[in-house]
Amino acid sequence: MYVARGRKLAVIGAGLMGSGIAQVAAQAGWDVVLRDVTGDALARGRAGIERSLERFTAKGTLGTADAEAAVGRITTTTELEAAADADIVVEAVFERLDIKQEVFRALDRLVKDEAVLATNTSAIPITKIAAATSRPERVVGTHFFSPVPMMTLCELVRGLRTGDEALAAAREFAESTGKTCIVVNRDVAGFVTTRLISALVVEATRLYESGVATAEDIDLACKLGFGHAMGPLATADLTGVDILLHAAENIYTESQDEKFAPPELMRRMVDAGDIGRKSGRGFYPYD
Repeated sequence: MYVARGRKLAVIGAGLMGSGIAQVAAQAGWDVVLRDVTGDALARGRAGIERSLERFTAKGTLGTADAEAAVGRITTTTELEAAADADIVVEAVFERLDIKQEVFRALDRLVKDEAVLATNTSAIPITKIAAATSRPERVVGTHFFSPVPMMTLCELVRGLRTGDEALAAAREFAESTGKTCIVVNRDVAGFVTTRLISALVVEATRLYESGVATAEDIDLACKLGFGHAMGPLATADLTGVDILLHAAENIYTESQDEKFAPPELMRRMVDAGDIGRKSGRGFYPYD
């Protein structure tokens, strides 16, 4: 496997996605600084990384020494200035354009000229995020999938002004962590994968909401009829109903395509806190 020696990555946001990206990068030899706004968020992120690595070592797919070395390559901080000397910065904060633009506006003033600024957004056009900077040619989408240590795909997304050099650097980074990349040449909202899964989840929810079929049978139809590893409603529970609701809303706002308009049931579930596995209940109950 490619090992990134002497390369520094900054990950902004220590949630599920940010900590996962930090983990796979550290395993690949990157020196990683993981930044969040509170010490508690950083502690949760580091604990999640350590638990993930422990599962790999328990299965025998990762040596204990390698796991310890990966943890040792990760430092945590609440200071955004720690990203100043990074070669690549990956933003993984909440999926809202104004929040992401605020982060990129600050990073633009901090990082070195040759740094690549990447966003892990799953639905927001890269061009809108890049517009908050003075270097849109250095901004690129790197959409990893959850759980990052297990999922092998990364969508590389061009904004209107993303340069070839930034795209190549993002590909080198993603491939160094063991990911296979696809390139999205036009940053329509939702890119490729989020548009596909959002359309499927929205329609599956409508079928369930109107009583056409049970959640179990809708998911079983997709698994046995289409060869999907997991049905769309179970996928929504795994990803987070709230996350997919925001994604569908973003795509609908941009496209005004009715197939992405979220059903009332999704909004009610989010209002009730029934957002999937992380809350204990979504389309299915969880212990």
